[in-house]
Amino acid sequence: MSFQNEYDIIVVGAGHAGCEAASAAAKMGSNVLLITLDINRIAQMSCNPAVGGIAKGQIVREIDALGGMMGKITDQSTLQFRMLNRSKGPAMWSPRAQCDKIRFSEYWRIELQNNERVSFWQGSVVELIVDHDKVIGVITEIGIKFYSKAVILTNGTFLNGLLHFGQNRMKGGRISEPSSVGLTEQLINCGFVAGRMKTGTPPRLDRRTIDFEMLDEQVGEVGNKFSFYYRNETVLPQMNCHITYTNEAVHGELEKGFKDSPMFDGTITSLGPRYCPSIETKLVIFNEKNSHQLYLEPEGVDSIEYYLNGFSTSLPYEVQESAIKFIPGLEHAKIIRPGYAIEYDFFDPTKLLHTLESKILNNLYLAGQINGTTGYEEAGAQGLMAGINANLKIRELDSFVLLRNQAYVGVLIDDLVTKGVDEPYRMFTSRAEHRLILRQDNADERLSALGYSIGLLPEYLFNVYLKKSILVNTIFDQVANVSVKPEIVNDFLIANDSAPIRYKTKLYNIVSRPNICFKDILEKNTFLKGKLEPVPSEIFSEVIEAVEVRIKYAGYISRENSIADKIKRLESIKIENKFDYSTILSLSTEARQKLQKINPETIGQAGRIPGISPNDINVLLILLGR
Repeated sequence: MSFQNEYDIIVVGAGHAGCEAASAAAKMGSNVLLITLDINRIAQMSCNPAVGGIAKGQIVREIDALGGMMGKITDQSTLQFRMLNRSKGPAMWSPRAQCDKIRFSEYWRIELQNNERVSFWQGSVVELIVDHDKVIGVITEIGIKFYSKAVILTNGTFLNGLLHFGQNRMKGGRISEPSSVGLTEQLINCGFVAGRMKTGTPPRLDRRTIDFEMLDEQVGEVGNKFSFYYRNETVLPQMNCHITYTNEAVHGELEKGFKDSPMFDGTITSLGPRYCPSIETKLVIFNEKNSHQLYLEPEGVDSIEYYLNGFSTSLPYEVQESAIKFIPGLEHAKIIRPGYAIEYDFFDPTKLLHTLESKILNNLYLAGQINGTTGYEEAGAQGLMAGINANLKIRELDSFVLLRNQAYVGVLIDDLVTKGVDEPYRMFTSRAEHRLILRQDNADERLSALGYSIGLLPEYLFNVYLKKSILVNTIFDQVANVSVKPEIVNDFLIANDSAPIRYKTKLYNIVSRPNICFKDILEKNTFLKGKLEPVPSEIFSEVIEAVEVRIKYAGYISRENSIADKIKRLESIKIENKFDYSTILSLSTEARQKLQKINPETIGQAGRIPGISPNDINVLLILLGR
C-alpha cells in the first residue's frame, strides 16, 4: 500500500479549535488529516479545567445546537455544573461546568478516532505549500509533504511560544511541549501581519496537602447539561469547588519577587488579557484591596491536582511557594507545577473573511488563539466555523456565516474580522447587542435547523430538537388558554409576595408575573400538569423554562427581533471589492483608510468598523443608489 499524502482538508493543531474543525469537516463528508505534536494531548485543557461561564456558556450551547461536539464532551466529563447569573435576567444566564480534564481529552480523542474520515499525524508543520496564492498542502519538520484542498491553522499558543518562570525562560507552546517554528515567518513574507500576545496560568496544588476545612465550599447544581441532544451520557462523581482569599501577608511575599518578575522588568512586552490579570498585576492595579478571591478547582476524579484559579503568575517558583503558605487552607500545600506566563504569535484577524478564510492566501483558514482570541469556547466556535466553511468551499457550495443577531458565534467572528484585536479577545454578554434573543436556552431554536441544513447535525438529532420545539409551542398555547381559580393559586401567590387574584385568570397572566416561577406553580399545583401536554422528565425543566421566558419577556423579545430585522437589511447589501475607497473624497480620511484596509463585505459590516460614521455609511448608500 502506498503512503497516503492527499486529503480534502488538513487541520494543523488538535486543541479545541482543531478538534471542532476536524470533527465538523469529517462529519460533513471531508477526508481530514489532523496534525498534532502529541496525539495523547488532544483537546488538552491547558489552563482552567472548566467549560462555559459568562457568555462562553452561550457559545458552547450554540456549538452543540449546530452539531459540534464541545457540549457533549463537556457533559461526559463534568464534575460540577452551575448556571451563573441566575439573579439576573435570562439573557445573562450562563452555564458553566468544571471538568475532569483527563477524561475531557480522552473523550475527544475517542470521538475523533471513531470517525473513519479523520486520520492523524503526530508531528509539527513548519511550512505551507503555496501555489500562486493558493495553499495546497503542508510540510512537516521531517520533510514529509501532505497535500489538500484546504488547510486550517489552529496552532494555539505554539507559534514561537516562549515560557516565563521568573527570570528563567524556555521555548515551548505549553509546559513540557515544544513550540512551533517556521510558519510565522512564512506568513509574514506572504503579507500577514503578526503580533505577540501573552497569557498565564496559576500553580497546581497537591489535593492531599490542602486543608479543605478552612475553605468555603461551593456546591454545584444537579441534572443540568450543556447538550440539547445527548441526554443519557455517563455521569462522573460530582466534586465541589472551594473558595479562599489572599491577604496582606500573601501580598507582601509576592511583592518581594517583583524585581524578578518578567511582567515588570521589561522582559514581557506583549499583549495580555485585561479581564484576567496575573496576581502580581492585580496587586499593582488594585493596590487599595487587602485581599483577592481565589477558587480551588479539582482537575479530575482520579487526579490529586487542584487548580488555583485567580492566582495566575510568572513570578519565580520560590516566591509562589512562600506566598501560598500564607493563604488560609494552603498553609501546608505543595506545588505540583508552578505558574508561568507564555508569549506566542498571532495574526491580525481583519485579514480574514467571515468564513475565517484568509484574504491573502486562498484555501487557508485560521481559527482559535492564532486569531488573537483566548478561551476554549471561543477557539471551539472558530474551529467549527472554519471546518464547516472549508468543507463547503471544496464542494463548491455557498459559505456559512452567522450574523450578529443569530448567534454569539456570529458576534465573535464579526468582531474579529471587522475590529481586530488589541488584547486577547474574550466574549462577554455586553458585546452582543441582541443578547436578549441570543440566550443560552434558545440556542437550539436559533441554530438546529441551520446545522441540519448544511449536513452537520444528523437527522436523528434534529428530530430531538423538533420534538422539544413542538412541546414548547404546544404548552405555550395551552398556558394562554388554561384558566385557574383564586382558591387554587392564591396561597401560592401570597407565599411568593405576589398579589392574590379575585376572579378566574388565565395561567399565562400568572406566569407573566415577575415573582412567579412556572415550574414552582406546577409542582405546588400538580393537577395543572394534567391540563398540559406531558413532558418527558429529562427535558421537563428545559421545556417549562423555555415557555416561561417566552411569556415573561414577550414584549422585549418582540421589540428586539424587530430591531434585529432592520439591521439585517444592511447585511444584505454587498460592497466587497466594489469601491476604491481611497478615491472617494466625500468619505472622511479615517473612513477611507479603514475601509481600504478591511474591505468590508457588507454595508452592515462597514458600519461596525471603529471610526466609520453614519455620514460615511450614507455616502456609500448614495453611491450604491440606495
